[in-house]
Amino acid sequence: MLNATWIETFTVLAEEGHFTRAAERLNMTQPGVSQHLRKLEQQLGQRLIAQDGKSFSLTTAGEKLRELGLTRRAEERALREAITRDDPDVGELRLACSGSFAMLFYPRAIALMREAPGLAIHVEAAPQADILSGVLDGRFDLGVVGEDPGHPRIEAQHVGQEELCLLLPMQAGGVAAFDDLETLGLIAHPDVYRYADDLLPQNFPGAFTGSDRLRVRSYVNQIGQIPAPVAEGVGYTLLPRSGLAAFLLADRVDVAKLPIPQYQELWSIWPRGRPPSVRLKRIKLLIEELAGTLD
Repeated sequence: MLNATWIETFTVLAEEGHFTRAAERLNMTQPGVSQHLRKLEQQLGQRLIAQDGKSFSLTTAGEKLRELGLTRRAEERALREAITRDDPDVGELRLACSGSFAMLFYPRAIALMREAPGLAIHVEAAPQADILSGVLDGRFDLGVVGEDPGHPRIEAQHVGQEELCLLLPMQAGGVAAFDDLETLGLIAHPDVYRYADDLLPQNFPGAFTGSDRLRVRSYVNQIGQIPAPVAEGVGYTLLPRSGLAAFLLADRVDVAKLPIPQYQELWSIWPRGRPPSVRLKRIKLLIEELAGTLD
């Protein structure tokens, strides 16, 4: 590996065309400049300058080394600028959240990217455990989860809450009893059994005997399609409010008014000890704004 300091010394010497001026510019002695030159020539096995009295010219090898020095200098300058620049409209941000919150968030992310061509936002819908592990190992810059993970390497901020909703066909005319739900049948999805165990015991005590005993009418794992059979009168389902907020046919779905509503907390999480970029701060504010619409 060529010594970077020696290359910079030679590049300045080539620019100045004079040993004394090069030494003054580098705050070195003239013998020090000559020593760096000799070391480079020894390492490369090539003469780098051709001296003619007190002046000199670059050899072919010297010209190539000068070009390398200028290129390295430009690359280092670009690196410093990239490191110090913190532009909300430039760079990448990777967010992980639930599928329902992703439906609410992603249209806003598209709008941000349309306004800022240099901005890249990657959104991944993932289970809570995967979000936490992804933030810890650096796969995600920011996560949205349902609780404070209480982890020593994670910063967490409470941003709001969203209602856990029992979704019914608009024509169902409300639900008076648990048997009405069983008649409709459940539109199941990967998270529905956890939601059922959170919401149904308090509102249908005695009748609800466990999510594993619910009558399933259909199953779908595409978050955008979960409310669709409900809108068509095929069954009922349970989703956080964000899962309905982005559904185009939301006016054909009824949110049941339950005696004991249940809510999920929303927390932003990011790695502790890493100063948040302006991009991350901007997205955090957007998440808080969206969470405020779900109360």
